[in-house]
Amino acid sequence: MEDYIVRATAGEGTIRAIAATTTNLVKEAQKVHGLSPLATVALGRTMTAAAMMSTTLKEEKAAVTVQIKGDGPIGGIVVVVDSSANIKGYVHNPLVYLPLNSQGKYDVAGAIGNGYLNVIKDLGLKEPYVGYVDLISGEIAEDITYYYVYSEQIPTVTALGVLTNATEIVVSAGGFILQLMPGADEETISFIENKISSIPPVSELLAQGKSPEDILDMLLCEKDVKIIDKSPCRYFCNCSRERMERNIMTLGKDEIMDMIKENQGAEAQCHFCNKKYWFSEEDLLKIING
Repeated sequence: MEDYIVRATAGEGTIRAIAATTTNLVKEAQKVHGLSPLATVALGRTMTAAAMMSTTLKEEKAAVTVQIKGDGPIGGIVVVVDSSANIKGYVHNPLVYLPLNSQGKYDVAGAIGNGYLNVIKDLGLKEPYVGYVDLISGEIAEDITYYYVYSEQIPTVTALGVLTNATEIVVSAGGFILQLMPGADEETISFIENKISSIPPVSELLAQGKSPEDILDMLLCEKDVKIIDKSPCRYFCNCSRERMERNIMTLGKDEIMDMIKENQGAEAQCHFCNKKYWFSEEDLLKIING
């Protein structure tokens, strides 16, 4: 199954729903960064959330950055997605390993620890929108839910999942977000709460061959769910030599001169795809001299 995102409404417009399958892009991230299974699950959940968040971006050059920073051994997670759902991300410690938690699952909360979640929306305006919340669990789905409720005042339910097999290969990944719009009543809230508790984890449903549309139908068929659109998502890094050159430029003349004296050049590596760019002494002098 190709990776994609669907948007839908239900309950006569009182429920906004998004669902995604992201198995291939999570596999790509695991390969690009050489991630441990635990790091794969943590980054995969965050990328899935960001992919679904991107569906609210209207401007062509808009982007969302999700940053999770904690005091656990994974260090932090950074994911960037544009309005076309091109996603890239990395974790600070890609080889993090911990024992399984008390439920026999990857201990994502333990890997992240206590910290905060930032959501930065660059909508092409002078200043980006920045939402900041403390982590409430470190399991990521609950923290995304809390972000929406606290920072954007939107009652939300989030489910994110990455399933691996015995050989630590990604079998399935995806998620859904349900949000209550103005006009939703108590009955609608109770309905969603009951539905969420009655279905298997989203990664298991995807592993069984269920599509995002199937999952939304399981959740919202009694509420007359209507699919609005379907769009692809993928792991894609848009780094370039020019971008790296601009990054070097921000270091300042003294630091660039130190690079020339010590190494006769500089190697710049992209965090998101690990591609390396070499800048010779001549290249660095050109940067300094404009």
